[in-house]
Amino acid sequence: MALNYRKCAEEIAANIGGGSNIISAAHCATRLRLVIADNSKVNSKALEDIEGVKGMFESNGQLQLIIGTGTVNKVYEEFLSVTGVSAASKADVKAAAASKMPWWKKLLKIPGDVFVPILPAIVASGLMMGLVEAIPKFWPAFGDTDWFSFLDLVANTAFALLPVLVAISTARVFGGNVFLGAVIGLMMVHPALINAWTVGNYAAGEIPTWQLFFFKVQQVGYQGHVIPVILAVWLMSMLEKWLHKVVPEMIDLFVTPLVTVLVTAFVTFTIIGPVFSVLENWVLTGAQKLITVGYGVGSAIMGALYPLTVVMGLHHMYNVIEAGMIARDGLNTWMPIASAANFAQFGACLAVAIKARSQKTKAVALPSSLSASLGITEPAIFGINFRFMKPFVCGMIGAAAGALFAAWAKFGATTYGVTGIPGMLAVNNLPMYIIELLIAGGLAFVLCFFIWKEDKPEAKKEEPVEAPAVSVIRCSAGEILQPVPGKVIAREEIPDETFAGGILGDGVGIVPEKGVVVAPFDGVVTSIFDTKHAVTLEKDGMEVLIHVGVNTVNMQGDGFAGFVEDGQEVKAGQKLIEFDSQKIKDAGYSDVVAVLLTNSDDLEGVECGAK
Repeated sequence: MALNYRKCAEEIAANIGGGSNIISAAHCATRLRLVIADNSKVNSKALEDIEGVKGMFESNGQLQLIIGTGTVNKVYEEFLSVTGVSAASKADVKAAAASKMPWWKKLLKIPGDVFVPILPAIVASGLMMGLVEAIPKFWPAFGDTDWFSFLDLVANTAFALLPVLVAISTARVFGGNVFLGAVIGLMMVHPALINAWTVGNYAAGEIPTWQLFFFKVQQVGYQGHVIPVILAVWLMSMLEKWLHKVVPEMIDLFVTPLVTVLVTAFVTFTIIGPVFSVLENWVLTGAQKLITVGYGVGSAIMGALYPLTVVMGLHHMYNVIEAGMIARDGLNTWMPIASAANFAQFGACLAVAIKARSQKTKAVALPSSLSASLGITEPAIFGINFRFMKPFVCGMIGAAAGALFAAWAKFGATTYGVTGIPGMLAVNNLPMYIIELLIAGGLAFVLCFFIWKEDKPEAKKEEPVEAPAVSVIRCSAGEILQPVPGKVIAREEIPDETFAGGILGDGVGIVPEKGVVVAPFDGVVTSIFDTKHAVTLEKDGMEVLIHVGVNTVNMQGDGFAGFVEDGQEVKAGQKLIEFDSQKIKDAGYSDVVAVLLTNSDDLEGVECGAK
């Protein structure tokens, strides 16, 4: 049965606090991305149970609901209509989410913002490097051919000029001119400088230097470095923005770029480069010691903790470490940790897919597990494992075991940004890598299969349907029972000229004692208003409007909740609407409920009043 997009959107809106609780809303290919003002108003359990919502998670300040390709855009359109929120781009949502983050999380988010856009280039180059290096092992003569030389050039380019890619991406993150950023990056790997990878071949005193004021600067490039490049381009971006504000427009075009590049270059080569290159090396050394400490215990700990950094959206910061490892040693020994963590989440998610009886859970778990096996774990983690928690913990245990084995086996990869099955093309010891994946994924699968049990769906307690006893409108076609508890008043006493004048039909008013509207007969809901403040029903030719309050349409649904949909058959006494009388009064409106027979002129013997 086709999804009711409108109903799905309405239920989402009702369980996140309505349109007034939404800062920004957008969608991508599969997910509805929301930034919420007050997270305490979000009913996570109810959101997960909504038909059409395949999973949900929070990442980088965004509430993301997994809906699916081809469906999310239709639900999004209805969502905008229901909530009254304006459409936003993914960039707008990211900006809104980032503004809510604490400063430390913003700082940790920067490496991810820088590296994610350039990952395709890095992954492509890394996989090609793996292939190019593997072919001569099976065909030694290939290593002496022009084709090998050409493919090696193509594969190595992204890594040889990594500072340029990092500089361009950093300039975009901080709002600087990307071309000036490229100049800074190119400057740091200029051919006139000694290549950082070959500087070790020079004896002390052989490296040429510049004497710039009281700075003695070695003429060495920054091939493979990341942190100095990011800081240099951050400085460039801040300086450029400031100069645009203070330099007269007449000379801004040439003064700002000139001063920006010159000052940034000087500070980079005299302070940023020398200082942070040393700090970066300390980070790399510390990371390598961490994953080898205690016979691999450090590696096991990081494997277990890795999925938690994915949940917090901080895992992209590892790209800095991985890039530095490749630049310095040509081998990324952090990759096996990430791969163990990702493949373990695959194993746990696959166990859920096989064991679950709920078709909705299976429909999410199976494709999510396949995605995780390829290194993309967010659907598995947020859609299944972290949601049920036990599978997530089983994945952490499997990751620790796999990472521990990798530390003992002492292998690594020639690239970064690739894990799982595709990582087979990037590792320097394929048999050991396959064993690692089997340990991580297999252990997580077995643990999850035996530990995780699917919660039995709670039997929904249907409230007893008690038909109203008091008749408020009678005619030749039948009678309309009192739909709201309270005092019945004459139509003329309703504090609204349209209702009181009978323009919308004859009927009565009710001063409510309880904020609930029930069906006044066995009939059909012909329409429930988007704002849930009114509903129309039909039975045997009687057309009835039940309108809660006066001018309450202006409340845009705040204080109202609907429990039926258009075309639904209802029984007398079945709940249609709930409303908050106090909210209505606080908003300055009357809470009197109008019950009107809108086609009273077409029916005979119409009589109104409690009886």
